[in-house]
Amino acid sequence: MQRVHRVEVSREQVLAYRVAAHAFERSSPAPGVLALGVQDTPAGSAPVALAARGAASEGLERVWSFRGAPHLHRRSDLAPLVAALWPVDDADATARIDTAVIKEGARLGLRAFRVTAEAFRRVVTGPMAKGEVSTAVSASVPESLTYWCERCGAQHISGLLFQQAGLFGDLRVSAEGGGTVLSPLRLGRPVPAAASGTAELVRAYLRFLGPATPAEVAAYLGTRPAVVKAVWPDGLAEVSSAGKETWLPETALDALLSAQPRDLVRLLPPGDPYLQARDRALLVPDRDRQKEIWRPIGGPGAVLVGSEIAGTWRARTAGRTLDVTVTAFAPLRTAVHRALEAEAAVVASARGSDDVRLHVA
Repeated sequence: MQRVHRVEVSREQVLAYRVAAHAFERSSPAPGVLALGVQDTPAGSAPVALAARGAASEGLERVWSFRGAPHLHRRSDLAPLVAALWPVDDADATARIDTAVIKEGARLGLRAFRVTAEAFRRVVTGPMAKGEVSTAVSASVPESLTYWCERCGAQHISGLLFQQAGLFGDLRVSAEGGGTVLSPLRLGRPVPAAASGTAELVRAYLRFLGPATPAEVAAYLGTRPAVVKAVWPDGLAEVSSAGKETWLPETALDALLSAQPRDLVRLLPPGDPYLQARDRALLVPDRDRQKEIWRPIGGPGAVLVGSEIAGTWRARTAGRTLDVTVTAFAPLRTAVHRALEAEAAVVASARGSDDVRLHVA
């Protein structure tokens, strides 16, 4: 790793830098964080994340991208993203799909991704239910990439491979009527022959969720640190915070060093790009609160006050009204209460509700 600079920064500077990088001040209709896409888990959360940045979700494509999770992306970004997300080698491919159900199949490495992507392209010629596609693709790939599902009484392709190969299979992913529908993206690109541009994905992570380590970037990509180190970009600044060695694009160093906390309040949905940083202890030092925010299933949203996560929130629809309940970690200032009322209205609008009621616990 090339050392361009070495600087010391505080936790407060890092958080202030990230808040600025995420465009929470709502000064741009197309926030730069779209370079990483916006995760849409649970379905409908991505429009709320974009609204927190003053942006809308219209015109964006919903695809399975990072770690096979549904994300919203600009269509113009998809072709380079396909090449950059393609595994860099067999070891990378195996690391991404190495689960107990397909231990042998995972050793196929790149071939596992290729045969699955090609199967998608043969099978999905128009809108199809996910289950229907899974059945057809499962029958088209090597048996080692499938497993017996007792509940369904059928042989299934590994879900981890199925979703991570979706973008390479030229698939759009829609949430319709409580189910998932797959349809062709028609990008006009073949299955990648090799990865390209992966270093730029690393750089994008460091720009929006840095300074960070190779291990943190690897966790975000769903691979091993050695893979990320092999594509580690040049032109990075080495940054030390609390004795930890991390990295940031050199072009972002001035912004980090000059970052100041901002007077803002935002309601971030589960899966928000800001919450995707893998150094969760930096964002939320208290371990019990980390467990509350980053639950594997059914986690709450996070309340951002200035540069700190100050609580959680949940929303429930009652007719055309959205009830937003905020649970604060500590008493909130009157100004924050007023700001939360405005932010609850932003969430309601993004979710298509006519009215909103705010409750602060």
